[in-house]
Order: sequence, then C-alpha cells, then structure tokens
Amino acid sequence: MIFFGIDPGTAITGYGVVRTEGNRIFWVDSGAIVTKPAMTLPEKLLCIYDGLFEKIAAHTPNSVCIEQAFYAKNVHTTLILGHARGAAMLAAVKHGVPVAEFTPREVKKSIVGNGNAEKQQVEYMIRLLLSPPDGCNLPDAFDALAIALCGFYHGVERSVQSLGKPHTASIPKSSRSFRTLDKKSLAALGIT
Repeated sequence: MIFFGIDPGTAITGYGVVRTEGNRIFWVDSGAIVTKPAMTLPEKLLCIYDGLFEKIAAHTPNSVCIEQAFYAKNVHTTLILGHARGAAMLAAVKHGVPVAEFTPREVKKSIVGNGNAEKQQVEYMIRLLLSPPDGCNLPDAFDALAIALCGFYHGVERSVQSLGKPHTASIPKSSRSFRTLDKKSLAALGIT
C-alpha cells in the first residue's frame, strides 16, 4: 500500500509518500511545493494543484491523507488554508484516490503518542521510523510524512479495501515517547 500525505499551505505545501508491506513502513518520497509571494491566490492554488497532481500520478497511492484545517484566531488565515486544502483534495479526487482527513492532534498522537507534541518530536519520530535520506529536511515534508503514517496507523488501508474493522499498526514501545530521548540522541539528529 502507498500512502500520500499532504500538509497544505498556500506558501508551502508539504508532501510525503510512504509504502507499507504488512507492518513494515518505507520512505518513498517527500518534499514541498513552494509558491512565489508575488503570485495571486488563484495562481498559488493552480501551482499547488499541478504539483500535487504530478506527484500523485507518479506514485499512484492507495490513499491520500490530508491534515484538517485548524481554526486559527485569524478567520482570513483559516479561509485561505481551506483553499489550499481544496486544491489538494481535488488533485487526489481527479486521480480517483480516496482522501482521509486527520486533525493535527490525531497526527501527533499517532506518531509521538502525545497529541500536544512539538514539531521537533514529530520530526524525530519520522526520522526514527522512516530513515529518510539526509537531504530530506523540510519541516513541511516531515509533517506530510507524519500525516501519511497517521493514515496507516489509523487503518486507512483496511477501510479503503473493505468495510471491515480498521486495524492499527503497533509502534515499538521504545519509540512511543519523545520523553525517553536523551540530549545526546537529539543532538545527533540536529534537534536541540
């Protein structure tokens, strides 16, 4: 199964692709679609759509997982984010790929074991679980990989294949919590 995660944004949209074999998970691709500040909103949305459309075509995922909009204090920001999410969803639907949505809290809880985890904690777990290549260091890409993994852990593959009971993959106890990491381990990963 191939899971395609999207962390939507109008300036930067992160994407991450993982492949699963049973309970084994492999990094496939990750990166970001970056729009130019001088672009109008419609131009940014087209850029996001085209970029994701190409990536989805290249990887032919079984499921696209996207982060749900959070309600920011600024209503305008929330509405703009909704546009980016719409462009991302349209790219998936145009390929006939089912879309699953997860809240930021669900993503953090499934990856780190704590719904209030910091971004650095999520990044550490993604590095630990997927071992992406050294050149892959964009925060938005790590978020997108986390969203893709969340789809796997929440049993999206089972719900896509059948209406049976969803399953959740188990994460080894030693990697469930960021709190078990010492400063030396964090420094080795470039996280302070």
